[in-house]
Amino acid sequence: MSPRRNRPKESGSSGQSAGDDRSGRYGGWQSTEQWRGEEWSVRHVAGASAEGKTYRCPGCDQQIPSAVPHVVAWPEHSGVDDRRHWHKACWNAKDRRTTRVQRSRNAPRF
Repeated sequence: MSPRRNRPKESGSSGQSAGDDRSGRYGGWQSTEQWRGEEWSVRHVAGASAEGKTYRCPGCDQQIPSAVPHVVAWPEHSGVDDRRHWHKACWNAKDRRTTRVQRSRNAPRF
C-alpha cells in the first residue's frame, strides 16, 4: 500500500483556473453557460452550505433535501426571483429531458 499524499496538488494540475473559482458565501464556484440561446449563471453549492432549506428541482420535480450539494442556475440578465435549484445530475441532463415534467394525478403540487 502506498502512503497517503497530504501535500496540496500543484496549481497547474487542477481542471479549473484560479480565475474560474469564484468562491462565495455558498461554498461553491460559479461559472457561465449557454442554454436555450442565452447566458446562464451557474453556481455549484456545497452540501455544508445548503443547510436549513429544501428546494424543488425543476428537472425532475423532486425535492433537494437540506445539506445536499446542488446547482443554482439563473439567466444572466434576470433578477433574484428567477434562480432555480437543480440536482447536479438534472442540470447536466437538462438538454436530454422533455420540456414539461409529467406528474401523476395524485402528485402534490408545490
